[in-house]
Amino acid sequence: MKKNIAIIMGGYSSEYKISLISGGVVYDYLDKEKFNAYRIHVFKNKWVYVDADQEEHPVNRHNFTVDLATETIKFDCVFNAIHGSPGEDGLMQAYFELIGIPQTSCDYYQASLTFNKRDLLSVLKPYGIKSAPSYYINLGDPIDEDGIIAKVGLPCFVKANKAGSSFGISKVYKKEELLKAIDNAFKEDNEILIESFLDGTEVSVGVIKYKGETKVLPITEIVSENDFFDYEAKYEGKSQEITPARITKEQEQKVRQIAKKAYEVLKMKGFSRSEFIFVNDEPFMLEMNTTPGLTTESILPQQAKIAGISLSELFESAIWEALEENN
Repeated sequence: MKKNIAIIMGGYSSEYKISLISGGVVYDYLDKEKFNAYRIHVFKNKWVYVDADQEEHPVNRHNFTVDLATETIKFDCVFNAIHGSPGEDGLMQAYFELIGIPQTSCDYYQASLTFNKRDLLSVLKPYGIKSAPSYYINLGDPIDEDGIIAKVGLPCFVKANKAGSSFGISKVYKKEELLKAIDNAFKEDNEILIESFLDGTEVSVGVIKYKGETKVLPITEIVSENDFFDYEAKYEGKSQEITPARITKEQEQKVRQIAKKAYEVLKMKGFSRSEFIFVNDEPFMLEMNTTPGLTTESILPQQAKIAGISLSELFESAIWEALEENN
């Protein structure tokens, strides 16, 4: 009997449009011979099932079911394609844990931790995983511009601590630009991370659970036409994403080992994509994404393709992993 799969997409953050595209790709590529796939849009003002005629049907949030005229749809598994809150910060993971429906991404603690860049890097530091020198500010804190520059230097990056797709991020070259960058970051989050600029090769490493094993995918090198890998570079073609990356065997071995170590130390599940910059052959971690982009142009699907894994196989494996984990 075919399993009913809810593909959740949308979300509450600036990334909702990208999430809708990712969710649509999952819907299109999921094997309909094996699964009944349902597109579920999750927004602050509504949770709805969108049928083939684009008609919307409310989702019962008490038990995550959908009442149709002829039947009530119950779901065997949830495929999480929400970037940002509430799909990547632990809220949906905790909800599905409470009501007992398996879902494809990591558990709620890991989602909450990895979504918080500051906390993630702090937790991984004792395991020898390096990150850039940094400075933290919360909304309402006094801003010591000289103290920030003394700690991280110039140029530096000002980032929203809990945001994705490069929303709320600026590269600052001069002290006069700092306050504007901080204001920009506070539009996305009430916590800010300011990091030293690391001058080196940027790579993205996908680590997934695939057929019961932790698998490191081929590494992607990021070459941005812009000043850094910003929204335009990620989604509007202003970058080259080269898979496999043009790095040495030693660099490849080192970053694969570190990315896998981070995945296993955190007891991760599902898909992850971690970003690193090499400085003198040493990989410095920037962040880990636990619901990475799943459009056909996105990095993780590119990496899976090079590894010989089709989108259908990638998505199906995630569902079976979640179902087996729940048994």
